[in-house]
Amino acid sequence: MSTPAPGRRAGRVMLVLAWGAALLLATRFFGEWEDGQRNPNRHPESVHGSDYVEVRLASSRQGHYRADGRIDDQPVTFLLDTGATQVAVPVEVARRLGLRAGEAILISTANGRATAHRTRLASLRLGDILLRDVEALIAPGMDGEEVLLGMSALKQLEFTQRDGTLMLRQSTLR
Repeated sequence: MSTPAPGRRAGRVMLVLAWGAALLLATRFFGEWEDGQRNPNRHPESVHGSDYVEVRLASSRQGHYRADGRIDDQPVTFLLDTGATQVAVPVEVARRLGLRAGEAILISTANGRATAHRTRLASLRLGDILLRDVEALIAPGMDGEEVLLGMSALKQLEFTQRDGTLMLRQSTLR
C-alpha cells in the first residue's frame, strides 16, 4: 500500500480543519440564535418622554418576558412575573450579588411551602428604568439564574401588554 503524496495529505488535513471550523461556527451561531429566542431582550432599549421613561420588551417564543438588567450594578436576567408578590432571587444569584439574608419567612410557591429570607436591593435597573430600595426575597429551590421580577418592583411602574410586547413605564415626576 502506498502512502499519499505530501500535497494530498496536507489537503486532507485542511479539509478536516475546515469542516471542524464550520461545525464550531454553526454550533456557536445556533446557540446564540437559541439564546435570542429565549431572551429577545438582551439589551432593552429605553424611550424617554418629558415625564417618563419607557422600556418595551418582546415576548419569548413561549410567551414569557425575559430581559437582562442589573441588581446593585451587577448583571442579571429577569423573568417578569406579575403573579409573584416579591422580587425573588435564587440563592446562588444572591450569593454572587452579595445580598444579605434577613428575616426568615414561610412562603407558598408552585412547588409548595419553603423558607425564604427577606432582603433589600439598593438598586434594580431595566434599561433606563431605575428603582431604588426594592423589597426582595432570597428564595430557595429556584433553579437557574433568572430573578423573578415580581410586584414589589412592578407596582412602581405602569405596564401594558399588547401583541407580544410589554411596555413598562416609570414616571420621572417625583
